[in-house]
Amino acid sequence: MSARSLLFVPGDSDRKLEKCAASGADLVIMDLEDAVAPEHKAAARARVGAWLGARPQRAAPQCWVRINPLDTPEAALDLAAVVAARPDGIVQPKTRSADDVIRLGRRLDELEAQHGIAPGSTRILPIATETPASIFTLGGYGSCGPRLYGLTWGAEDLGTAIGAAGNRDAHGAWSAPFQLARSLCLFGAHAAGVAAIDTLHADFRDQPGLRASCAEARRDGFTGKLAIHPEQVAVINECFLPSAAEVAQARRIVALFAAHPGVAALALDGRMLDLPHLRQAENTLARAQRLPPGPAP
Repeated sequence: MSARSLLFVPGDSDRKLEKCAASGADLVIMDLEDAVAPEHKAAARARVGAWLGARPQRAAPQCWVRINPLDTPEAALDLAAVVAARPDGIVQPKTRSADDVIRLGRRLDELEAQHGIAPGSTRILPIATETPASIFTLGGYGSCGPRLYGLTWGAEDLGTAIGAAGNRDAHGAWSAPFQLARSLCLFGAHAAGVAAIDTLHADFRDQPGLRASCAEARRDGFTGKLAIHPEQVAVINECFLPSAAEVAQARRIVALFAAHPGVAALALDGRMLDLPHLRQAENTLARAQRLPPGPAP
């Protein structure tokens, strides 16, 4: 099941780590990269390893770790500190292509064998748009194998890498380069058959903006969204659930096609429906069955 809300938590904060289990997030990402200053990284990885080791295994929420970029010495230290404590997955920053994910997977193979962990238990979520070169490889993640959990994208590091003065236009929408990165990440995820996770809404106080961003992401085909603050979690969870009205309409569509076997196009409420509409309705019902009920219409 793909997560709706994926909450970043600084790995060097005992207080925030203690509170993350009650955040309501489907997936918590303990951050050893951007949220931790260089002088605090050693203490953060030790803290995260200890925190993971003390939790009940595979308890909700899922607990992941964002390591430092794979080519840095910090990444090896991060993995050595946390894999033994059995995180559910690793968030891989600055991923340039599927080759980086495969390299990380090989390192996880070694560490899982070393610590008696079932092979392939530790999943991988690449942040797949943080370098200019990565934009040209987003269609290749289908080769990563079963460790690949999904794809997500980031705007801040990409903007820094290309020297952009900003990433939004005058109306607050993503500017063209970042809209391209977002779209390619979305299509790359679906081409690979994995979850498509939208990037974060940076202003955690802007609840209307977050709700609009979630609605846009879900409309376009994303299945979840990154969160930077616990106050964002409830809105994300709500927005990425099928509503009661959507579920009711999906049931009507499925029932209509079931009543007319072998017919590929039918009318409902003055609208023509064909097999893609049926598949979409089936997907809505499958998602609703895996998650708590949505809000009433």
